[in-house]
Amino acid sequence: MARSIPILPAASARTTHAPRLAAPPPLALYIHFPWCVRKCPYCDFNSHAVKDEGIPETAYVDALLRDLELALPGVWGRRVHTVFIGGGTPSLISPQSLERLLAGVRNLVPLTPGAEITLEANPGTVETGHLRDFHAAGVTRVSLGIQSLNPRHLQALGRIHDRDEALRAMEAAARWFVTWNVDLMYALPGQSLAEAREDLEGVLTFAPPHLSCYHLTLEPNTLFHRNPPALPDDDLSADMQEMLEARLAEAGYAHYETSAFARQGHRCRHNLNYWQFGDYLGIGAGAHAKLSDHLGIHREVRHKHPATYLEGASRDDFIQARHTVDAHDLPFEFMMNAFRLTEGVPRHLFEAHTGLALDVVAEELIAARQRGLLEIGDGLIRPTERGRRFLNDLLEVFLAH
Repeated sequence: MARSIPILPAASARTTHAPRLAAPPPLALYIHFPWCVRKCPYCDFNSHAVKDEGIPETAYVDALLRDLELALPGVWGRRVHTVFIGGGTPSLISPQSLERLLAGVRNLVPLTPGAEITLEANPGTVETGHLRDFHAAGVTRVSLGIQSLNPRHLQALGRIHDRDEALRAMEAAARWFVTWNVDLMYALPGQSLAEAREDLEGVLTFAPPHLSCYHLTLEPNTLFHRNPPALPDDDLSADMQEMLEARLAEAGYAHYETSAFARQGHRCRHNLNYWQFGDYLGIGAGAHAKLSDHLGIHREVRHKHPATYLEGASRDDFIQARHTVDAHDLPFEFMMNAFRLTEGVPRHLFEAHTGLALDVVAEELIAARQRGLLEIGDGLIRPTERGRRFLNDLLEVFLAH
């Protein structure tokens, strides 16, 4: 799971100077594909079940490329380091449309050599041939939404795939991609520690270069939030998390971000750009963007509903809202992302990516260190193990009042 970061509410009244970036940070491109076969009961992403009339694939690719074309003045001359196609279920798109989309992207923006291009895929919508064709279209990395290998838990999560389809998808990903990811969830309805371990061991059989392991949460505006299932208690959930972390470390995976584990050389470059407070242009229904220039740091959101987004194509009107981030809010936004990284971030990155001097948060840094939540040294700012476990407590230190 990965996607553009949503717009944040104003957080503070901290006294800061206007941000002055010496140069814009690295730029990524996020492309949102909003359709799925069926909405999962835990999902709060901008996704919409396909209706009888099907997906207006040609019109949507046309709209995406026009959206990107209109956005060019805001990113002119900048190279795109990564592309991430998320959803929804992007693997519903035909290989032909995907190839046209990526060819259009290459024609409009310069990609860095060897740019990472990720496609999210649902095992219930891909066969070996699909992944082969997606690779041929230019995708370099696929992210499989496995979630579980247990039939009972897959049913409880509303997934459209079964265990066998998940196994075939991982086998095909290993065949066609050098780097690929598996999304795995734990603390599922009625799940035991042994069952969580069985899911992990089943996935490790295929040696995915990257795993994203998520604790199931009941998000607002979801079916699970309205009708909560019986979930493991906090102690059992913590046991599952500790088991996952220990087993993955034993298997040679580095725990480099709150939910992400990777073998050497396989960290997700697109997500790292988010956590390091880089820039990203988001196109597609409901996509978010964060873009920096000499006037400040700006956030945008596209029209959310696919029909409204497509209607906007006729008027060259894709953006629903845009605002410049107040300098008072930038320290918290930076830390909210950076502190997800277990190794922290270089101290200079704060000034480089916010345009603010680090001393604007000197008091907060000292307070967090005194509480045992933060380490500052070797040119790095990084959360301690306690800070990672109590991330909300650490972030609250940087909420200015």
